[in-house]
Amino acid sequence: MRESRLIMSVVLILILFLASNARGAAAQTPAASASPAGFHLLETTIEDIRAAFQSKRITCRELVNLYLKRIEAYDKAGPRLNAVQTVNTRALQEAERLDAAYASSGPVGPLHCIPVLLKDQVETSDMPTTYGSIIFSEFVPRRDATITTKLKKAGAIILAKTTMGEFAAGYLGSAFGIVRNPYDPTRSPSGSSSGTGAGIAANFATVGIGEDTGGSVRGPAAFNSMVGLRPTVPLVSRFGMMPATPSQDTLGPIARTVKDAALLLDVIAGYDPNDPVTVYAAGQVPATYTAFLNKDGLRGARLGVIREPFDPKTDTASDEYKKVKAVLDKGLADVKRLGAEVVDPLTIPDLKDRVKKTFDDNLFETEQAIDSYLAKHPNAPAKTMREILLTGKVVPSRSTRLITNVGRTMDEPGYLKVLLLREETRQIVLQLMADHRLDALVYATYDYPPAVIRPDALANPSFADLADPGNNRRLAPILGFPAMSVPAGFTADGLPVGIEFMGKPFAEPTLFKIGYAYEQATHNRKPPATTPQLRGEP
Repeated sequence: MRESRLIMSVVLILILFLASNARGAAAQTPAASASPAGFHLLETTIEDIRAAFQSKRITCRELVNLYLKRIEAYDKAGPRLNAVQTVNTRALQEAERLDAAYASSGPVGPLHCIPVLLKDQVETSDMPTTYGSIIFSEFVPRRDATITTKLKKAGAIILAKTTMGEFAAGYLGSAFGIVRNPYDPTRSPSGSSSGTGAGIAANFATVGIGEDTGGSVRGPAAFNSMVGLRPTVPLVSRFGMMPATPSQDTLGPIARTVKDAALLLDVIAGYDPNDPVTVYAAGQVPATYTAFLNKDGLRGARLGVIREPFDPKTDTASDEYKKVKAVLDKGLADVKRLGAEVVDPLTIPDLKDRVKKTFDDNLFETEQAIDSYLAKHPNAPAKTMREILLTGKVVPSRSTRLITNVGRTMDEPGYLKVLLLREETRQIVLQLMADHRLDALVYATYDYPPAVIRPDALANPSFADLADPGNNRRLAPILGFPAMSVPAGFTADGLPVGIEFMGKPFAEPTLFKIGYAYEQATHNRKPPATTPQLRGEP
């Protein structure tokens, strides 16, 4: 019996060795003969990978190598998505360490060898953190962000840092150029977590992390047929992340499935003394968010539909608006079919005006926040926001936007007006939800499909010219509420549309229940045609 087991082990090792060599040489053979039987990389989930490790169908090193080949084939070549800023040069070495640990004692943590794409706004002590800017292209922080530490402790591999809108706005940056949408590389991927959204959509890794100040998790999720969760502001630590507007900033998962987003949130949520606001999360984090994944989660749920566009420039008579509306209407019909009760429409008084005055007019937090953050990094190449702008290296559209924040402080009377209007709006929304007994609000993440990238994008100084039209992402940030964008399908010309569910503070369990039920009943996500299975890829 012992000899039989030994022979089987030798045969298995030989098979895996030959499969690895075949992939490494890009052998021109069918995928099934060059890869571990029964494992499929494209659209694989955390659960799929766990099962493959357990059954020894794949090793961590093989998995990481497969993703690296996809990045090589499609990021700077092929459709040239430009989603990756820096590949982790130690990824394969880390994978080998995890393989050894697995063989000796089992999984290192709940995300054992799960490759993650991390937005380059988040500090990593072993890789550059650029914030999308050439100014910081060689900046390596002397610490890890809390979220980085948590991911590593859970056994995840930071496979790469992703490109992002420079200093957290848009999809352009002096460090890399333009991020492109894998469903149509001539179009916007949304921002500012552009690289994470495009990269996970293209299957460059299993899951990703984005940052959401005004929609930067949910926008890339919507435009790339992904699931994106903006958590309640105090739920996830921002320590080690360059701020944009601290009262609105948060980090959240971008994934191909609702369950993967829940598994990722399990790891990153919770109190962190380095970010005092997270003390409000104490007692609010369940043992696992996966406990709320219920295929019947929409049965009996009450949802309020916001039909009024948040963006004052949205033209409801335009063909682009009508394309998205057709997808949203089908999504709402599906929600009803699945047993939800719908209040349609639900009207928030002076919605557009409230969003503008609490989001666009809040110029008071940014400079102080960035200066305070940079002061903690003695090796940073620039120490203040003014110093950054004086280099003249920031892309023009972002530079002109940042300039409006110069000299503004939270001591100004205008900031008090923002805070008072924000609290008034929060009370109005909560009262509407209470009066109608609503579990969540629902609307299109964007009322328009992804816009065509302008030929002058990198030179155009107007942030407004480059902003994606039909933006409905800003209500959740000004309230500090959680919101989840889930794939709603595609327009008639094949462009992704996201449907967004917004809940009350710490109502992530409700959003997971609703989002999962909708996802499982519709299966709207489809991978982009521009980044298909590679030859030899399982």
